[in-house]
Amino acid sequence: MYQDKVVLCGANSYEEKYYLNPDFENLPQHIKDDLKILCVLYVHDVGGILTIVFDEDGELKLEVTAQDGDPTFDEIGSQLKIKEMQHDEKKQELFTQLSLYYRVFFLGEEIE
Repeated sequence: MYQDKVVLCGANSYEEKYYLNPDFENLPQHIKDDLKILCVLYVHDVGGILTIVFDEDGELKLEVTAQDGDPTFDEIGSQLKIKEMQHDEKKQELFTQLSLYYRVFFLGEEIE
């Protein structure tokens, strides 16, 4: 079903939009709310586009892009915010649970 990376969700500061992949509508509402808050606050603070994806191994990745020559995009702030998320225990727990969910329900892995 899924071969390459799969987008979970993302936010775009240029279009002021948030996207959640419809394949993940079955996630609990509080998880969907946490993802939306995380993405929207990120792009509000630093600009650009944040996309949360699963790679082919089921690992969660944060991808950041910005339009060429965008003077409003804070590249240093972006890197700091990503590091902050990677070291936040609650966000790490969320990311780990989402990765497990994806590996079981989308990749069909059996967890012991």
